[in-house]
Amino acid sequence: MKISSFLHFASFGIRTILFRKKDPILGTVIVTDKCNLHCKHCSVNNITAVVHPYRQIRGEMQTLYDMGVRILFFCGGETFLWRDGDKSLRDLVIEAKEMGFLIVNVVTNGTFPIDLPEADLILLSLDGDRDRHNMIRGDTYDTIMENIRNATADNICFYMAINQINKDCVRDVCKKARDTAHVKAVSFNFHTPYPDTRDLALGREEKAECCRVITQMMKEGCPVFNLKGAFPYLIDNRFPTPCHQCLVMENGKLSVCGRCIDVPGLCDECGYFFVAEYTLLFRGNPRIVLEMLFTYLKYI
Repeated sequence: MKISSFLHFASFGIRTILFRKKDPILGTVIVTDKCNLHCKHCSVNNITAVVHPYRQIRGEMQTLYDMGVRILFFCGGETFLWRDGDKSLRDLVIEAKEMGFLIVNVVTNGTFPIDLPEADLILLSLDGDRDRHNMIRGDTYDTIMENIRNATADNICFYMAINQINKDCVRDVCKKARDTAHVKAVSFNFHTPYPDTRDLALGREEKAECCRVITQMMKEGCPVFNLKGAFPYLIDNRFPTPCHQCLVMENGKLSVCGRCIDVPGLCDECGYFFVAEYTLLFRGNPRIVLEMLFTYLKYI
């Protein structure tokens, strides 16, 4: 991370904590909900299957920037399906950097060639060992591994949503992140149970066991892009929601924290690690502040 970026984020954090401000710092633009997969745990793919036009996406990026957002995510659907004429996802990432975003990340299912060295992180969904991943996402594991081998930069971070199908694969994914070229780290979430996927949600003891395994893998040197200090809050769902420092733009609609905020009661069962981490960070939790500092300097 550049020293100028570090100073900006440090200043933002201090102001937010001291003055209890709710200004945003992280934003997500949903470029499309169109996806080439139909994953068992996903409730937001192919609802419209619309690929939003470049001019609209560019305007949403500008809106978030003007609001103070400096960490930008591009999400889907599947982000690599996005095109508008001669414009591709790479053009969006480059323009975001030129616009002034300090960190630009992309979320993908990994089934398309990974040639995006301009992104700070490519969060690539890997949901277990071959068998469990394919059970959730279809026969894609080998394709993803081949695309990782052929990636053009070392900016990949595995992104695993832990659910009833893959809860015993946390150790496998940690080791895969440690031992795979071009992969910097792994980031976890617990499954957030939309009404149609409630049967995949974990109970408290299952979450606790997953956190125990993640902690052990950290001790063994696996590169985990999560904060241990947030684990107790995630296990009991006792972190404050929504996270006012995070925004999502989808087809002109601005949501605080995430698009799941519109589902009644879902915030109370939030499984997003970053929501717990950011809300605790901006409440001034000293352990989270130190862990966030160390983790971001190490992996970004």
